[in-house]
Amino acid sequence: MSKIISRKWHLIDAENKVIGKVAEQAAVLLRGKSKIDFTYNEDKGDYVVITNVSKASFSGRKIENKIHRHHSGYMGGLKEIPMTDYFERFPDNVMREAINGMMPKNKLRTPMMRRLKIFKNANHAYKDKFVTKEEAK
Repeated sequence: MSKIISRKWHLIDAENKVIGKVAEQAAVLLRGKSKIDFTYNEDKGDYVVITNVSKASFSGRKIENKIHRHHSGYMGGLKEIPMTDYFERFPDNVMREAINGMMPKNKLRTPMMRRLKIFKNANHAYKDKFVTKEEAK
């Protein structure tokens, strides 16, 4: 018996907002925790579109103190980039990693993260997906 899940589209503008607060809001919507019939073992989340990520900010001195690390897999392949440089080049990756860390660490994470769309500026291709207040009446 398959259940029909109604998924809505949510738009979050990250301009002048703290990255952690936006990530937390997006994680709740992706998991479906704000829905009445939320259960931990089912994926009932919505679609989330985040715009203006390059204009978001960090709280405190995180952007100065944090270091982005990734490893190539080879010996001595640890790459360290200061967060100021990494956020300047890849602000969408910073937001995606913040949200990814808030998702459950199981098989539900991948389909939830597929419904996340992140854009550096206000231009995106999902403008027709959102329901305006006039159309809802």
